Amino acid sequence: MPPAESGPTPPTPDDAVDFDDFARSYDADLARGISVSGESKDYFAKARADWTVRRLAALGPPPATLLDFGCGTGGSVGHLLGWTGVERLTGVDPSAASLAIARREHADGRADFRLPDAAPPTGLDLAYTNGTFHHITAAERPAALRYVFHTLRPGGVFVMWENNPLNPGTRLVMSRCAFDRDAEPFAARSARRQLRSAGFEIVRTDHLFIFPRALRWLRPAERWVSGLPLGAQYAVFARRPPGPGAG
Repeated sequence: MPPAESGPTPPTPDDAVDFDDFARSYDADLARGISVSGESKDYFAKARADWTVRRLAALGPPPATLLDFGCGTGGSVGHLLGWTGVERLTGVDPSAASLAIARREHADGRADFRLPDAAPPTGLDLAYTNGTFHHITAAERPAALRYVFHTLRPGGVFVMWENNPLNPGTRLVMSRCAFDRDAEPFAARSARRQLRSAGFEIVRTDHLFIFPRALRWLRPAERWVSGLPLGAQYAVFARRPPGPGAG
């Protein structure tokens, strides 16, 4: 069932002030946390973006208008703007300090960065998020999902990348990141259930990042087992139902 609300409700995660405090140190904290994998944050950001665009190719024309929900300092932005056909990207985040860094690092005329209480974008082809919902309390997640739902056009796609709490490597990395110590894990099953409650149709769920750099020669096999909950992260591909009755 689509959500009853007629418009988006801005999410107000209670850790916004904390992320203002972490904005300058975020990259260093993240690098320290993921160092056990042998890879950099850019490796993971590019791999997520590449996986996403390949999956999207089976769902319709390339997206032209994008939302990066919980964009932070913009770690995904450069990769998303590199997709063929992207005309506009809106990054939304509750941390003003993080947005200031994103604007500086991604001074692209196609990119706009704003707080969630500003006028939300609407009619977008795609919403994308990475590692955002474990920083939103369980009580606030329905409002955040409704916000995303109403930014999309009917038929628009939402791609939610989240940390897989079933993966021991994920738990280790999160324990090493100062900004993740108060996070609330969000399992794929719960994500799908809440996405449906917000009005989305579930298209597919993939799991990625099974092998660390020391075993990188095994990584090509990940595409064959992406349906199993083995990877350090998962991606739920969901769609706002097409047609005039959606929403």
